[in-house]
Amino acid sequence: MRTIELNKRQETILQIVKENGPITGENIAERLSLTRATLRPDLAILTMAGFLDARPRVGYFYTGKTGTQLLTENLMKIYVKDYQSIPVVVPSNVSVYEAIVTMFLEDVGTLFVVDEKNCLVGVLSRKDLLRASIGKQELSTLPVNIIMTRMPNITVCEKDDLLIDVAKNLIEKQIDSVPVVKVSEAGYEVTGRVTKTTIAKAFISLADDEV
Repeated sequence: MRTIELNKRQETILQIVKENGPITGENIAERLSLTRATLRPDLAILTMAGFLDARPRVGYFYTGKTGTQLLTENLMKIYVKDYQSIPVVVPSNVSVYEAIVTMFLEDVGTLFVVDEKNCLVGVLSRKDLLRASIGKQELSTLPVNIIMTRMPNITVCEKDDLLIDVAKNLIEKQIDSVPVVKVSEAGYEVTGRVTKTTIAKAFISLADDEV
């Protein structure tokens, strides 16, 4: 949730609750010479936004939280599983040429290389494929397992990880995509992916959910 622009009446309600809370909706309405029904939308907005909290038979009280604190709280509720997308994978014996074609057709910046059990063994970035294509190798016969980044030098995440933690990894390690994995006896089974676009979509969704 981004910082909300409060109207004058909502600012006044906040001030009343700060100074007198806990206070009932009826008492707030009396102080403003308004009906409880008139105030209901404003109180709902302030409560859903996190500025106020309400307890049955007690009333409203001020949470003391700033817009930044509320944003942080909301970010800590977004998990990888809420936004992960379908991964694009290739087998480890595929050629560099085929990998380039796959990346182009799927319009992605990263391919995840898997073994016969669909377990992660490597990652291919645009840079990896570009570097290979600059050389004099025959791309149609050069397997991707020669040029890919291998485990354990691959950053991964799981579906129950916080999306904000994955975002930090993307920035700190200067990578475009992280595979979502499920740990099994065979290894890391690739079940999804998180990209910089994923992070952008999550922030846009957070803004759209503003009340």
